[in-house]
Amino acid sequence: MAQTILLVGTRKGCFVLESDADRRDWNVRGPYCEAWPIYHAVYDADAGDIYAAAASEWHGAGVWRSSDLGESWEMSSEGLGSGDGDGAPKLSKISGLTAAHGRLFAGVETPGIFESRDRGATFSLLSTLEGQPGREGWNDPANQPPGHLGVPAILPHPEDAAHYWAVVQGIGIFETTDDGSSWTPRNRGLRADWPLENPEVGYCVHKLVMSPVDRERLYQQNHVGMHRSDDGGQTWTEITDGLPTEFGFAAAAHPHDRDTFYVVPLDPGHGRTMPDGKAAVWRTRDAGSSWERLDRGLPQQDAHLGVLREGMAIDAYDSPGLYFGTSTGQVFASADEGDSWNEIASYLPAISSVEVAVVD
Repeated sequence: MAQTILLVGTRKGCFVLESDADRRDWNVRGPYCEAWPIYHAVYDADAGDIYAAAASEWHGAGVWRSSDLGESWEMSSEGLGSGDGDGAPKLSKISGLTAAHGRLFAGVETPGIFESRDRGATFSLLSTLEGQPGREGWNDPANQPPGHLGVPAILPHPEDAAHYWAVVQGIGIFETTDDGSSWTPRNRGLRADWPLENPEVGYCVHKLVMSPVDRERLYQQNHVGMHRSDDGGQTWTEITDGLPTEFGFAAAAHPHDRDTFYVVPLDPGHGRTMPDGKAAVWRTRDAGSSWERLDRGLPQQDAHLGVLREGMAIDAYDSPGLYFGTSTGQVFASADEGDSWNEIASYLPAISSVEVAVVD
């Protein structure tokens, strides 16, 4: 019988939530990873491993791995750059992880990408995106956005191991088709409400997702708007109209319908919580031409909830389940594509990421 697993990264360790294919009753395990702050936890379906990106104020950064669905863990930072003249960026934080094609990618705070080919035991520097417009200024503290993440996300092409996209926080999207040897900015059509020195870069992309049924259909949640691409990210069209705000972090693409996409709009001010204290996820079924509010079962009073960029996930069941975790420690789940919701975990530490996996 299929087992549904949620990996929840928090400020105090990684938690594992378990259910069956019905996704009604959930069991919570954890915290794991010795309660280190976990920025992003992911599942590698090919190897059966869980990876968790960790950063400790005392011990530095590393990646935890579990090969038994969280029962036991080991941590490694071997090969992750020290910045001591070896050409690798100095890092205090691993911002995002991606497992694809037998490799584990780690995006780090000082913009760079490391890779592991031995299931997280050792890492080597893959790219720092040198030569891109304005690259020489990316490490200047005066140019780093709040909560500096560097490279928070890498989006792999499902069929081509040498083809992927990297998001550089506050700079934009870059595409490589030769495994990081060269990169091309992919930000044409995006909006920026601030001066740009170079129109190719300077865009604040929060989350980038691909439709599982159409490799050319990409969506993104941006600092200033939601956007869609129909040509693999070469150009973008804004699809914000109909949403309560243009700001948010999390997004998810429907596993079976290229035109269905989910976002969590937030107040763009300092609070960055759901507008008016009313929790909701928003869905489009027509690629952004119209939007509908999904709030049945979610708190509608005094719910000042925030959801970070890796805080929402969707599974691939015939009736997909949708999940999100909040900055105040709640996990909400829907087993009917977002039409209704239940709170499945409470009182966790602040949540950085939610990932779902279906394990046979």
